[in-house]
Amino acid sequence: MRAFKNFDPAGAPAVALYLSAFKLLLHLLTNGRYGYFRDELYYLACAEHLDWGYVDQAPLIAVVAWAQRAVLGDSLFAVRFLPALAGAATVLLTGLVARELGGGRFAVALACLALIIAPAYLGGNHLLTMNAFEPLFWVACAYLFVRIVRGGDERLWLWFGVVAGAGLMNKHSTLAFGFAFVAGLLLTNARRYFLSRWLWLGGAAALVIFLPNVLWQVAHGWPTVEVLRNADKNQNVAFSLAEFVKGQVLFMHPLTLPVWVAGLYFYLAAKAARPFRALGWAYVALFALMVVFRAKVYYLVPFYPVLLAAGGVQFEAWLAARPGWRARLKPAALALLAVGGAVLAPLALPVLPVETFIRYQRALGVEPPRTEKLSLRELPQHYADMFGWGEMTEQVARVYNSLPEEERGRCAVFARNYGQAGAIDFFGARHGLPKAIGKHQNYFLWGPRDYTGECVITVGERERDVRKSFDHVELAATITHPYVLPHENDLPVFVCRRPRMPLKELWPQVKCYSC
Repeated sequence: MRAFKNFDPAGAPAVALYLSAFKLLLHLLTNGRYGYFRDELYYLACAEHLDWGYVDQAPLIAVVAWAQRAVLGDSLFAVRFLPALAGAATVLLTGLVARELGGGRFAVALACLALIIAPAYLGGNHLLTMNAFEPLFWVACAYLFVRIVRGGDERLWLWFGVVAGAGLMNKHSTLAFGFAFVAGLLLTNARRYFLSRWLWLGGAAALVIFLPNVLWQVAHGWPTVEVLRNADKNQNVAFSLAEFVKGQVLFMHPLTLPVWVAGLYFYLAAKAARPFRALGWAYVALFALMVVFRAKVYYLVPFYPVLLAAGGVQFEAWLAARPGWRARLKPAALALLAVGGAVLAPLALPVLPVETFIRYQRALGVEPPRTEKLSLRELPQHYADMFGWGEMTEQVARVYNSLPEEERGRCAVFARNYGQAGAIDFFGARHGLPKAIGKHQNYFLWGPRDYTGECVITVGERERDVRKSFDHVELAATITHPYVLPHENDLPVFVCRRPRMPLKELWPQVKCYSC
């Protein structure tokens, strides 16, 4: 990167590098806390079934899970290493965008520190999920755009397309980013870039990279669209405009609000930012799109590094016009962010023992925004989903291993959702369990394997539903845990025999895409 030519250890790029290293260290020191997250177990299962697409996600996360498992293993530290690295890279690029926009050391420090303390990023880069990588792709696109505007080679549009295509293979919401970015170009003088053949070649590159996933979706009847429709109808929390805005403030930390609002002002109103107006209008378009389509509140989060970078530049410019305040307010602003970030950090990063966290959250009286219609206990969803999976698998194994030996080889383990199935796949081998089958998301597509259904152990299914398919149903165990979500507690485990039809004939009736 040209920012690091003639590297100055006290310069603005160096500040971005130091803060990105701090971000990485922060996650490496904490990423072994609590347990495996529900989605992490699912992605590890998907890594055993590499494909060009999945029912509820683009394919890159499975490739990432496969690669880091092959190279680093599957410990918590290994599984969460690349998300931590992606978070550090996002901080670095945020600082470099601020530098390209004309910011100095304070602008870079303010932008990077604001990003580091944001709960959405503390939590997002702690786990192996698509959300850990999405902001990196978006801010990388913004960085390339700023480079192009500042007189860089227009061939950078080709790299823009490559990054955008990789972003699409990571998460489909990058389509919304692309729509918003195009809207930003059309609404500003940057529309002139549509006359550049390199922009169109970049678009073609993105399409070529994304095309295998599109073809997979077509071949499987657009399952992701079905997932999204069902989630909107049955799962996602409805919100008002005020609640959506409140969610942005909480996810990004209230103390960062002045910074990203200043960033939006910079793009839309500052004279120095006229060439970069498209980024401001892109945020406006993306915000409107998310509200209209009732997206989850955190779907807008990946764009904030772009605003924080500009916010740092704008605050630096305001302070430059007030020399008497500059010396006092710069360190005060950074110190306030650091202290405020530390106060809320335990809500997103598992730095406290679980019982201590419960008491701490009660004392603060602050809870993360709700995005799904789930009943909660004392832990928020993102923490509760890190508990109970190993214990659940152990109890299922006890039931399985209690069966007569001749029956075990023919007995399937059927899990109600992908978290349970992923846990059985991950933890089960050490207990002698076979791989799970299930109806939820991609487990439905993977089918019943070679099981006939003559013996099935169900996990989490309701007895009245099980009895519709089997003549003999026996309750073998009930799984409880003090920290899991209510719908994952008191799980019944049934041993089912004498199916009313072969499992392969029954299978089309069990499909559950975010139901």
